[in-house]
Parts: sequence; C-alpha cells; structure tokens
Amino acid sequence: MTRSLLAFSAAALAEIGGCFAFWAWLRLGRSVWWVAPGLAALALFAFLLTLVESEAAGRAYAAYGGVYVAASILWLWLVEGHRPDRFDVAGGAICLIGMAVILFAPRGS
Repeated sequence: MTRSLLAFSAAALAEIGGCFAFWAWLRLGRSVWWVAPGLAALALFAFLLTLVESEAAGRAYAAYGGVYVAASILWLWLVEGHRPDRFDVAGGAICLIGMAVILFAPRGS
C-alpha cells in the first residue's frame, strides 16, 4: 500500500509538472525549451505508474485519477498561488475516497 501511494504521488508530480511545462510554453509564452523537461517528466510519469501494486493496469490508472485530482488542487495552491475553495477541497476528498475504494477493496477470486 505504501509503495503504491508513493508511486502515485511521484507520478502525479511528474505528470502535472510535465503538462505544466507545455502550459507554460503555449499559454504563458515561455521558451520552447520548456518542452524537453516536460516530455521527460511525462515519460517518468508513465514509468512510475508501473510501480503501483495492482494486477490490472486499468485499475491502477482509474485509482490514479483520484490522486491526480487531489495533487492538481495542491498544485493550484502551492505552485500557481490560487487558494482552493471548499468545493475544490471537497471534490479532491471525494476523489481520494474513490481511489481508495478502487485500489484497496478486497477482491474475490
């Protein structure tokens, strides 16, 4: 469980950072050189998801979605300087509950 949560957390940081690099280039007028580290971060993201303890890729990706939403709200606050409102926090919490249900539910044979 700890390994999966660490992999999800690192994957979220890599994916959001990689996507933000493109955002910075295309929306904020930053140099095209932002794209190279963005691509590397996105490749790292894909690798990190393979470290999740799940027998099915689709289940790992679905559970990751909840972590991604919560991490994006943290990014909004910590990197972009926009404090999340109560609806952002509530939505993130709901997504994390969904992630826990998907990934940690007992599975029958």
